[in-house]
Amino acid sequence: MTDGKLPLAILQIEGTNCDEELFRALATLGADPEMVHLKQFEGRDVSRDERRRLGDYRALFLPGGFSAGDYVRAGAVLGARLRGVLGRDLEDFLRSGNLVGGICNGFQALVEIGLLPGRPGGFQVGSPQAALNTNDSDRFECRPTFCRWDGGTFPPLRNSLSPGTVWEIPSAHGEGKLILSGEANATLPELEENGQVLFRWVGPDGQRAGYPWNPNGSVGDVAGITNREGNVFGLMPHPERTFRTRQSFGGRRTEPRDGLGDGGRFLSAIVSYLQRRP
Repeated sequence: MTDGKLPLAILQIEGTNCDEELFRALATLGADPEMVHLKQFEGRDVSRDERRRLGDYRALFLPGGFSAGDYVRAGAVLGARLRGVLGRDLEDFLRSGNLVGGICNGFQALVEIGLLPGRPGGFQVGSPQAALNTNDSDRFECRPTFCRWDGGTFPPLRNSLSPGTVWEIPSAHGEGKLILSGEANATLPELEENGQVLFRWVGPDGQRAGYPWNPNGSVGDVAGITNREGNVFGLMPHPERTFRTRQSFGGRRTEPRDGLGDGGRFLSAIVSYLQRRP
């Protein structure tokens, strides 16, 4: 691992993608990201020098992709391997106040291991309390999409972003429809009351608009959620794909091409938050 001031781990297994884009984005923002294969945490089939400890990082990012081919269902195999390799380490990592985030396929894996929407009273890896099901269209949806922040528990945005702010963050997924179970009272009204809704799908005008602006039919137009404490988050859209303004399809094209796009603003808020924490 490098000796940077803000070490961040980007998890890899077979089938992950967009990890390179996420790496470059975080490095550009002043963090010290490292690609870490799950085997390096497990200590299997790697040299002693290649082994890694989760506790040496400040945040763990699970990127998008089709981990392990998304056999069984999206994120299921990655979730099972995470549970087996990092289960207790993840719980301790989160109790220490560190951040864990999942983008698209990473979000699906965090739902699979029960960290999202999470259980009251602690950080427990366990059975799923929700699902990210096949899109209502029954096909892969890849397009510009817009997300609205309505306020919530997520520390990087809680005190730095005005409720009602709309960001353009594109989507590319076939299984993103959030379905909540009744276990642990994980209902939409409770998530809203707890401030656990990270983003909602909206149209370019910032109003909830249904398909195609909600690309999957998710309950309540939910595009991302957090746990109660706010240090586990997941979202279906890809912020690394609008890191720069020149990647934007929307109105921000009038801004400097090399400025931060909306996805870059989201990632920048996370890095800034982690840099402020002791």
